[in-house]
Amino acid sequence: MASLLRRLPWAGKRWKPLALSNPPKFTPIPLHEKIEEELLPDYISSRYYPVRIGEILRDRYQIVGKLGFGASSTVWLARDLAPLVSTLGFARRFTKWQRSGRRHVALKLFINSESMGKQLDHELAMYQRISRSSAKHPGRGSVRNLLDSFDVTGPDGHHRCLVHPPLWESVQTFLDRNPVRRLPAPVLAYVLRRLFLALDFLHTECQIIHTDIKGDNIMFGIDDDSVFTSFEEQELLDPSPRKIVGDRAIYLSRELRMPKNWGAPVLCDFGSAVAGDIEHLEDVQPDIYRAPEVILEAPWSYPVDIWNTGCMIWDLFEGGGLFTGRDPEHQRYRSRAHLAEIIALLGQPPQALLHSGKSSGKFFTDEGHFRSESILPSSTSLEENETSLEEESREKFLSMMRRMLHWEASKRSTAKALAEDEWINENM
Repeated sequence: MASLLRRLPWAGKRWKPLALSNPPKFTPIPLHEKIEEELLPDYISSRYYPVRIGEILRDRYQIVGKLGFGASSTVWLARDLAPLVSTLGFARRFTKWQRSGRRHVALKLFINSESMGKQLDHELAMYQRISRSSAKHPGRGSVRNLLDSFDVTGPDGHHRCLVHPPLWESVQTFLDRNPVRRLPAPVLAYVLRRLFLALDFLHTECQIIHTDIKGDNIMFGIDDDSVFTSFEEQELLDPSPRKIVGDRAIYLSRELRMPKNWGAPVLCDFGSAVAGDIEHLEDVQPDIYRAPEVILEAPWSYPVDIWNTGCMIWDLFEGGGLFTGRDPEHQRYRSRAHLAEIIALLGQPPQALLHSGKSSGKFFTDEGHFRSESILPSSTSLEENETSLEEESREKFLSMMRRMLHWEASKRSTAKALAEDEWINENM
């Protein structure tokens, strides 16, 4: 280990902090104007840690600027001033990211512990499961790393902070920038290959079910450190606009510029992930990606991730959702409308599935007849919905989709098998 330390370009050196605190000028935002997290419906300012650009957390991480926000956290770019220290343990200290000599990280700062409740330790527990699993699995690099974790104390309680390698943008953002609203086949194939390897790693090595697979949670890496130095230079020359409210500042997020070299996509966000070695009945997944067993409150496991992925693929590649779940009588998502669309595509559900679902009686008679036949759409097929590919490629693509979309979870292909799908291999 000592020889490794000597070879690292930054071993034993502490990075000098930037002079970011108390900038001489910045654009003030009027107090009456709501911005960023203030626009969220349940926003309460005291729940959030009052981050200041330039401050150093844990005597190690200097905040450079704001990357984003959500209902339960804010995300910041930071400089790692002392990269040899880690709470994850000496044996796991030197990740691929750290061995590369990179010194910027992303900090995910949660709202205070009291507001998070039992959820506070959940995401960290999932990352700890991942860290204990085999680093040799081919899907390990397709799952986001956790580099460190710690708690900080604010004026209104304690806040958990997770430290990750910074990432660029999500697959969904990449898609939104494309005028035709479709991922090119080679990009989709590459993303799917990485995603299926990630799911195989999670399912077989970590016993984790992700439950929230969507374009927002698959993000491209950054293999271009100039992105971070450029971000720092922008902050020094043109400090982020902010609103000063009492003793706290609310900053506008600053985008990372497009890197010259993108990194490989990785699966992120384990806030909704669950352990796969116990039985589950709870409601999970984005509405239109819910698996049949989830809708019917039947026991579910790893195959819900496969169904979820199949539905997401259609959004990324076909320019629209495979299911909408929009009830014509209520003009919003309803489970019965979602089931009606699945019936139109796959036919009637098997009796074994209906018998295992706690909610099946709401939607089906004892004989298996759908109770809301008036909203059943006309029968359709994957072939009718896919119109962009040439015949041979189209059939292989639809064959891949059929491997994921089954009423019966046991008939869905595994992530490991799907990673080697013929359509993916031909389009890589």
